Amino acid sequence: MTSVAWRKSSYSGNGGNCVEIAPDFVGVLPVRDSKDPEGPALVFPSDAWRSFVAGVQAGEFGAV
Repeated sequence: MTSVAWRKSSYSGNGGNCVEIAPDFVGVLPVRDSKDPEGPALVFPSDAWRSFVAGVQAGEFGAV
Protein backbone atom coordinates (compact mmCIF):
# COMPACT_ATOMS: atom_id res chain seq x y z
CA MET A 1 0.00 0.00 0.00
CA THR A 2 2.90 2.34 -0.64
CA SER A 3 1.14 4.39 -3.34
CA VAL A 4 -1.98 4.97 -1.25
CA ALA A 5 -2.96 8.54 -0.31
CA TRP A 6 -3.30 8.45 3.48
CA ARG A 7 -5.28 11.08 5.40
CA LYS A 8 -4.78 11.95 9.06
CA SER A 9 -7.57 13.16 11.30
CA SER A 10 -7.78 16.91 11.84
CA TYR A 11 -8.16 16.06 15.55
CA SER A 12 -4.68 14.52 15.75
CA GLY A 13 -3.12 17.71 17.14
CA ASN A 14 0.56 18.60 17.09
CA GLY A 15 1.78 15.27 18.46
CA GLY A 16 0.50 13.42 15.44
CA ASN A 17 -0.33 10.26 17.40
CA CYS A 18 -3.37 9.27 15.44
CA VAL A 19 -4.75 6.83 12.94
CA GLU A 20 -4.66 7.52 9.23
CA ILE A 21 -7.19 6.32 6.69
CA ALA A 22 -7.02 5.71 2.95
CA PRO A 23 -10.50 6.74 1.76
CA ASP A 24 -10.10 5.95 -1.96
CA PHE A 25 -11.23 2.32 -1.83
CA VAL A 26 -14.72 1.03 -2.62
CA GLY A 27 -16.41 -0.87 0.21
CA VAL A 28 -13.40 -1.00 2.55
CA LEU A 29 -11.31 1.44 4.57
CA PRO A 30 -7.62 0.81 5.26
CA VAL A 31 -6.47 2.22 8.63
CA ARG A 32 -2.91 2.52 9.95
CA ASP A 33 -1.01 3.96 12.91
CA SER A 34 0.49 7.35 12.03
CA LYS A 35 3.50 6.62 14.24
CA ASP A 36 4.32 3.54 12.14
CA PRO A 37 3.59 4.43 8.50
CA GLU A 38 5.62 1.50 7.20
CA GLY A 39 3.80 -0.92 9.52
CA PRO A 40 0.68 -2.94 8.81
CA ALA A 41 -2.70 -1.53 7.88
CA LEU A 42 -6.00 -2.94 9.04
CA VAL A 43 -8.79 -3.05 6.48
CA PHE A 44 -12.38 -2.63 7.67
CA PRO A 45 -15.65 -2.83 5.75
CA SER A 46 -16.81 0.76 5.16
CA ASP A 47 -20.10 0.18 7.01
CA ALA A 48 -18.26 -1.12 10.06
CA TRP A 49 -15.95 1.92 10.11
CA ARG A 50 -18.92 4.32 9.84
CA SER A 51 -20.60 2.51 12.75
CA PHE A 52 -17.41 2.76 14.83
CA VAL A 53 -17.04 6.50 14.14
CA ALA A 54 -20.72 7.09 14.98
CA GLY A 55 -20.21 5.21 18.27
CA VAL A 56 -17.20 7.34 19.15
CA GLN A 57 -19.12 10.52 18.35
CA ALA A 58 -22.04 9.33 20.50
CA GLY A 59 -19.73 8.67 23.46
CA GLU A 60 -20.33 4.90 23.48
CA PHE A 61 -16.67 4.27 24.36
CA GLY A 62 -16.32 6.82 27.13
CA ALA A 63 -14.41 10.08 27.02
CA VAL A 64 -11.69 10.32 24.40
